[in-house]
Amino acid sequence: MNDAPIGIFDSGVGGLTVARAVSDQLPAESVIYIGDTAHSPYGPKPIADVRRYSLEVLDSLVDQGVKMLVIACNTASAAMLRDARERYSVPVVEVIQPAVRTAVRSTRNGRIGVIGTEGTINSRAYQDLFEVNPELTVFGQACPRFVEFVEAGVTTGPDLLEAAEEYLAPLRHAGVDTVVLGCTHYPFLKGAISYVMGPQVSLVSSDTETANDVYRVLVTRDLLRDSSEPATHRYEATGSSADDFIALANRLMGREISTVSLVQTGVIDLPSHQFEEHIHE
Repeated sequence: MNDAPIGIFDSGVGGLTVARAVSDQLPAESVIYIGDTAHSPYGPKPIADVRRYSLEVLDSLVDQGVKMLVIACNTASAAMLRDARERYSVPVVEVIQPAVRTAVRSTRNGRIGVIGTEGTINSRAYQDLFEVNPELTVFGQACPRFVEFVEAGVTTGPDLLEAAEEYLAPLRHAGVDTVVLGCTHYPFLKGAISYVMGPQVSLVSSDTETANDVYRVLVTRDLLRDSSEPATHRYEATGSSADDFIALANRLMGREISTVSLVQTGVIDLPSHQFEEHIHE
């Protein structure tokens, strides 16, 4: 079990930031990464669909024998974290609570902005965690086009800056001093976001803190890899083009990903009456 890989899942390429942080902190650990590019972006989709897509991918990772699941997608974490922890016997780590902890340590005036997909913001997953502390005031802002920019490989330029100005204006007006990047795609847009918010505002992403959680869970459960063989890193995507995934991943990550396997996830039938809530655009 200790030599089994860590399974990391995201709706697309954004979770590669988490995969990189995990590999940086735990270079001896093997990793399997799946990007659900067939269904990306998750943000505007009904929560029942996000839940089904996510569990299908996680089922695939468990079938491949991973020892831990990392949900490197904020929308998926908000939609089905509890389900995942009940469904699987391996430990499950997500990205929302690590970012919240970091933001609480970072803020100076207690005014925190959270940007994310419609799904993440409408779920109030971040807001509810922050508002447990009465000294904090939280402002949520959906930025739906940000994922589209990243998935298209666009991380700068006038169109992106125009969208950032529009999305972030309410947070500037609110006087936040900390902004949580509530989507693993958003770290690729740090330059534009920081430019619009100004140097006095701290940006918080969950990649490093999530990797810290992965490390803590592996140590606590005595699951650290003990093999002397080199770690392996396997990348998979559910979309129709491995070449597109490779090109975008290498453009964004600045590292060589040479092979991506295309996978088809299983079909899960969920009782529709339990999931009538939808995430609206």
